[in-house]
Amino acid sequence: MYVADSRASTPDAPASADGAARPLAGRRRVAVAPTVLALGSVSLITDVSSEMVTAVLPLYLVTGLGLSPLGFGLLDGIYNGFSALVRLVGGHLADRGGGRHKRVAGLGYGLSALCKPLLLLAHSLTPIGLILAADRTGKGLRTAPRDALISLSSTPENRGRAFGVHRAMDTAGALLGPLAAFLILRATVDGYDAVFTVSFCVAVLGVLVLVLFVPGSARAPAKTPAAEKAVRPTLRAALGLLGRRDLRGIALCALLLGLATVSDSFVYLLLQRRLGVPDRWFALLPLGTAAAFLLLAVPLGRLADLVGRRRIFLAGHGALLAAYALLLTSWHGTALPYAVLLLHGCFYAATDGVLMAAASDSVPEELRSSGLAVVQTGQAAARFVCSLGFGAAWTLWGDRTALLASTAALALCAAFSLTILRPAAASDDDADAAAREAAV
Repeated sequence: MYVADSRASTPDAPASADGAARPLAGRRRVAVAPTVLALGSVSLITDVSSEMVTAVLPLYLVTGLGLSPLGFGLLDGIYNGFSALVRLVGGHLADRGGGRHKRVAGLGYGLSALCKPLLLLAHSLTPIGLILAADRTGKGLRTAPRDALISLSSTPENRGRAFGVHRAMDTAGALLGPLAAFLILRATVDGYDAVFTVSFCVAVLGVLVLVLFVPGSARAPAKTPAAEKAVRPTLRAALGLLGRRDLRGIALCALLLGLATVSDSFVYLLLQRRLGVPDRWFALLPLGTAAAFLLLAVPLGRLADLVGRRRIFLAGHGALLAAYALLLTSWHGTALPYAVLLLHGCFYAATDGVLMAAASDSVPEELRSSGLAVVQTGQAAARFVCSLGFGAAWTLWGDRTALLASTAALALCAAFSLTILRPAAASDDDADAAAREAAV
């Protein structure tokens, strides 16, 4: 259904000022490239592994090891934000030589897989923190090269759909991971150890699929002497991309909104406390988010291609704001968890892949991996800070006050981002020239 024909590798089409690509006249409509499907399969398998751990980690740390919310916030910040330190490195290594995207991504997947069995040996804050840091280093190395492969394998007019298909497959793994963890916890005596062991085996399978089925590189950019002089894959050139107004605006908004985005683990802990969910059912809470993400990723990706990726990106944060508002109300009905998790999944479907598709429009192919890493780094670092701040605020003033502060901050950041990402009043010719610009 989503396999592209052989003419998918065509020159980039001009993008509108709002990030929606305009198909070139006479071009045959294409679907999603085989590379995207192969990477989606790798992400599906890997997410089964990682989400098995993520689903039980909050309960394991807070209930099993007795960590305070501040201590958990520190580890959660490491788990979600440490990759920010190495994403630029991963993007830079992938861009150098033009064909290292698969190699660098494979290194990242392999490192994360090796960390899973080490959790069996860690029972205190320091070793667990080091293992999580190494696991997130692997994620940081692989994310930008993987997204660059998706972007380079797609045409501008279907890039949102391509990322949507990949994120849907990725989220299918996120849906199966917590379910597998739940079944293992119920079926075994040493449940956490069994979860970590099975997670390792599944992660190894994901690495094998990457090695065997993902092509070594996507379509390569044209190597003319003028292009080689104009853009060289260096870290300085990657950071210099922020001189582009479109990419700078996207990166700034991703950073600001990340500062007010409470991590998934805290959202599930808040739901558990509000509803009194028994510990044995806690691992099922991420299923609601994953199911909504899975169902909405492709439709919202296609909608972003049609109406503008920035609009959908901001609308996703509106859904997250509504989820926070529901958690702050006094409503305790049976529909509360379904509504919160639906909005939470909608947020990811409207922002995760859509952000990368929007950023791809402003990055030349020679620096695609590095450019995407710049945006991802700012967002991951901001979420790391948010985890630390939210954990500290919960410890000092309670969970409700901490969430109220995050909700107010998100509303302010969303309003500010709306002014930054508002479509510019430039002419179509100016927008087309910006999309074709190749110099840093």
